[in-house]
Amino acid sequence: MNFKFASTVLPLSAQTARLASVASLVCALGTLGISQAVAQSQPQPATPQGQVFEEEIVPQRYANNPNVDAFINDLVARYDFDSAALHDLFNRVSYSATAVKLVLPSPTPASKNWRAYQARFVEPVRIAAGVKFWRANQAALQRASDQYGVPPEAIVGIIGVETIYGRYMGNFRALDALTTLTFDYPNTPNRAERQATFRKNLEDLLVWTHDQQIDPTTVLGSYTGAIGIPQFLPSSIVQYAVDFDGNGHIDLRTSPADAIGSVANYLKQHGWESGRPVVWKIAGDAGSQGIAQAAADGQPEPHWSLAQLTKAGLLMSEPGLNTAAEAGTPVTVVDLPTPGRATEYTLCLKNFYVLTRYNRSFFYALAVYQLGEAVKAQMAAGNAGDSASQ
Repeated sequence: MNFKFASTVLPLSAQTARLASVASLVCALGTLGISQAVAQSQPQPATPQGQVFEEEIVPQRYANNPNVDAFINDLVARYDFDSAALHDLFNRVSYSATAVKLVLPSPTPASKNWRAYQARFVEPVRIAAGVKFWRANQAALQRASDQYGVPPEAIVGIIGVETIYGRYMGNFRALDALTTLTFDYPNTPNRAERQATFRKNLEDLLVWTHDQQIDPTTVLGSYTGAIGIPQFLPSSIVQYAVDFDGNGHIDLRTSPADAIGSVANYLKQHGWESGRPVVWKIAGDAGSQGIAQAAADGQPEPHWSLAQLTKAGLLMSEPGLNTAAEAGTPVTVVDLPTPGRATEYTLCLKNFYVLTRYNRSFFYALAVYQLGEAVKAQMAAGNAGDSASQ
């Protein structure tokens, strides 16, 4: 689970050109009310999975470290921690040079490529693994759906994109990774913000393991400290993880039921609307695509009403959609660029926005949705085949 919504603001000249384009389009097709250029979404890939790194570490980097000592004193003052025990713990923490390297942005960022991203996550191996996971955990998925109002396909989509259903959960010591990124985050423009986030997660890792009587040095995860089948950061574990298998403790690494219940609870707590769609398809005609281009302003939270777009001339390609009944529904238009192809657009509702709270990337949220739908379709086809053979 990542925790930033990355965006790139267009250069002033590009903003001016886009504003002019939007203005002329609105004048021709109706009043959309777009008055300013805003950031385009910059999709971020999910945490690399399945890669094997020879991790570079520096032992005892944090022994007798004044910043760490101040952090320890703060924890002792606010929680039931033993100062000597925490000092001993941090004496055994290693600096992870690998984690530092992996959080650095690429010096030559690749162009956004929706089709390549989609092919990475919505593909036969992940779909087949999703069918297997769904069948093995059908009761837990149905119970989570009943209790939290989140459909199984949304949960299956997230877990499939994150770890291929627990296949790749990361082998970094979470304590090492979070300590490194708290006290030695590389010099980037967002350094202070990221350090604060990692500091909070380091604190929550220690609080959670202390309360659950877990040795924090045994907790493994991604290079950013995301843990288990659903890749929850420690702060999300503290706030949203649940004991869904009823055995008295939360185990996101080996309990699929706890992972399922925790993902469902996370989505519900972030505003999932039960029984509502995630996306609607936009018609492919030039007028509709032009309006979509104008309205795709990079804002993840739904802020147009459907009526604003349809009155401007946007047509839908969504069978059964009653545009009059849904006139007041808030939506956002997401752009899906692929080099060498026309940019694709889709209309996204509140539940899509909720998916971006899990990983703040449009590409991620749509891949989660499409993977879940693909697994659901395979499940339905398999069940139909089973019925026909009886």
